[in-house]
Amino acid sequence: MGLEETFDQLCRQVFADGLKAGLITDKDGVVILKSTSADAPLNVADSTIPTTFAIANNQASKLGLKHNRFIVSMYDLYQVVQLDSNPLIITLVGDAAANTGLLINLGHQIEDIAKPLVTALQERQ
Repeated sequence: MGLEETFDQLCRQVFADGLKAGLITDKDGVVILKSTSADAPLNVADSTIPTTFAIANNQASKLGLKHNRFIVSMYDLYQVVQLDSNPLIITLVGDAAANTGLLINLGHQIEDIAKPLVTALQERQ
């Protein structure tokens, strides 16, 4: 099974638990992989979400607490969990009531399956 199928399968397993969308993008917001539920917000793949994360993550890392690994943002209707898998950004959008720990664990699983892609991209830099 390829990376795209594995990514989609991992995300689909969590749709029933409140996940609306999973994205892997580069730092500029270019979508590399996307898996969305039928009721995902229309603008979920908007490039402003991952690019804003890149800026916020950079600033958070300047707090003197070492490298920031992920950021959780809570909104009225949704929560956004974003993980830094340099040079990629993993973005998970879920219902506000979804289990945040479950989304973070999913993010770590996605990091694991994306390691070959991350390594290939790092070698090209």
